[in-house]
Amino acid sequence: MTSPAGPSGNGGASGQERLKLLAVTACPTGIAHTYMAAEKLQQAAERLGIDMKVETQGSIGAENVLTDNDVRQADGIIIAADKEVDRERFIGKRVLSVGVADGIHKPEELIERVRTAPVQEGAAAAAGSGGGGGKERSLAYKALMNGVSYMIPFVVVGGLLIAIALALGGHATETGYAVTPGTFWDHIFQIGVLGFTLMIPILSGYIAYAIGDRPALVPGMIGGFIANTGSLYDSKAGAGFIGAIVTGFLAGFLVLWIKKVKVPKVVQPIMPIIVIPIIATTALGLFFIYVIGKPISWIFENLTSWLSGMTGTSAILLGALLGLMIAFDMGGPVNKTAFLFGTGLIASGNYAVMGMCAAAIPVMPLGQGLATVLRRKLYSDQERDTGMAALFMGMFGISEGAIPFAAARPAIVIPANMLGGAVAGAIAGVAGVGDHVPHGGPVVAALGAISGWVWFLIAIAAGTVVTALTTNALIELKARKQNGGAAVSGGGALAPEPALAGVGAGAGAAAAVRTAPAGAAGVAAPATADGKAEVLSGYLTEQTVKTELAADGKEAAIREMAAMLATTGNVRDTEELVRVALAREAQGTTGLGESIAIPHAKTDAVSRPTVGFARSAEGIEWGALDGTKAQLVFMISVPEAAAGDEHLRILALLSRKLMDSDFRARLQSAPDEAAILDVLREIR
Repeated sequence: MTSPAGPSGNGGASGQERLKLLAVTACPTGIAHTYMAAEKLQQAAERLGIDMKVETQGSIGAENVLTDNDVRQADGIIIAADKEVDRERFIGKRVLSVGVADGIHKPEELIERVRTAPVQEGAAAAAGSGGGGGKERSLAYKALMNGVSYMIPFVVVGGLLIAIALALGGHATETGYAVTPGTFWDHIFQIGVLGFTLMIPILSGYIAYAIGDRPALVPGMIGGFIANTGSLYDSKAGAGFIGAIVTGFLAGFLVLWIKKVKVPKVVQPIMPIIVIPIIATTALGLFFIYVIGKPISWIFENLTSWLSGMTGTSAILLGALLGLMIAFDMGGPVNKTAFLFGTGLIASGNYAVMGMCAAAIPVMPLGQGLATVLRRKLYSDQERDTGMAALFMGMFGISEGAIPFAAARPAIVIPANMLGGAVAGAIAGVAGVGDHVPHGGPVVAALGAISGWVWFLIAIAAGTVVTALTTNALIELKARKQNGGAAVSGGGALAPEPALAGVGAGAGAAAAVRTAPAGAAGVAAPATADGKAEVLSGYLTEQTVKTELAADGKEAAIREMAAMLATTGNVRDTEELVRVALAREAQGTTGLGESIAIPHAKTDAVSRPTVGFARSAEGIEWGALDGTKAQLVFMISVPEAAAGDEHLRILALLSRKLMDSDFRARLQSAPDEAAILDVLREIR
């Protein structure tokens, strides 16, 4: 047995014991990327002459589980995961923790790095260690993404309903841009306001939930509501989304701490449903009101006084400052201070200050929306959709449309927003733009409430472009640093499983890491009438193979493949199958890179599992992060009743086999449907 901290020789050298490594791969949804990373690591180990066993923690459960004996004999462990993996079992061993993307992109580099990785020391290290500088998604990152993903629908629905109500039923008043009370459009407006009211507690609650599980949900949501209700701590404005992030993390870690307290067995059953939520909610609420809330109120009051003393200064300086404040926290105390300062001066006949604020207000959502349009490959499908909604909200001066982007990437988005806001405010200030109503955005100019409206629109456009370009530049800069200077072809995602592109090629993986229930090594696959082995348990047949797609876009390709599957008689409702498949794409692209896409749908629109395969010589843009267009497309459709293990088993089998470049090449060059099926029979 080798020592975990001992010297690491060449595992393939003659006369030396082969290096023995273990790996664990996992991604948030546990479908394709879990198995792609496992296959890549296994292939790299095989080439380097290293013994490796890989445990996959997929949606069908842990497979090829590492035993205590495996761990005792291992020289090191690689964890390639974007979700929490228990490291207590690896105490005393070298552990390298990275994101699942690195398991796909850099398997050989990980094998080299694990030889000098830190030794796992214990529970504290398991929770916080980065494993030797890898790109592991930290608990904080995962919790933040969890909150953002649940918040986005509330932002989009609430924001769009408010924008629609203002567009169709709104009018300018002395107090702002409003909808006539009691009308149909006022009711639509109020429904939208409820969506916005809920988004902050939802963000906080689901951050807490990701850290402390279900007992943390209530304190997280109530804490978020408190953070957004300034009147509870004598502030004219709540703490907004930044306050919600703070309460979410406080609630989550507070619940984790309470869980560690040992209590009598008779009390344990009621701890998660009564004791922990009550204690955590009360403690967090009072802490925010009496400790955090007071400084927020103090900041609000002092910022207002400070701004009052600057009214006689340079217009360009004041405009830039107000733009910075408007863009900083989008509805928080700093934003509200600037907005109310401008609003208060309208009554005294000073419209210029509100003009500066009004120009900066739409810059954040417009800038973030434009960023997703300019560099689509830097964003997930969900982010692109959110970007389109943000553009619409920005036209009506709803700055909250940018909150999902700021919450997901605060270090990038907030500075970019502030720079764009400062540019817009400064241009409006130097041009003498005036706003006669307390509202912002292009809609105010359309209603005739802006004096100097041409410069007003120029200011908004300039700020928007600056924000978009700065955001994309910072995203690319961060990605280049993480990738060691390599070009960026894709970016982060709010989606549950962002696509991660596979790279490289290699020999087939050792059978030890493959665990397919049907057609596994040493087990004969079922045969067709002509004596040939079935493909994927008979779910894929010559009837569901197409040598060339006519479609040139993702949606058209999915429709074409759904129509092909319908020829089997297994599809009850083709349109519903298409709808479900496109809804899955909206959650996160199924473009896996390496010119592969695997769209899939779980729906009772199909009566039995059915799989189709088609090729596209030109390739179809599928949003893969490596920038490749999809040339090999598999479509999986399963009924809800069979949507568990069978659906995931098919995905796992495909994901593994498609990492073999020789297999992909033969699939590309097969001349007809029968030849394609012969190649596909290798999927076991």
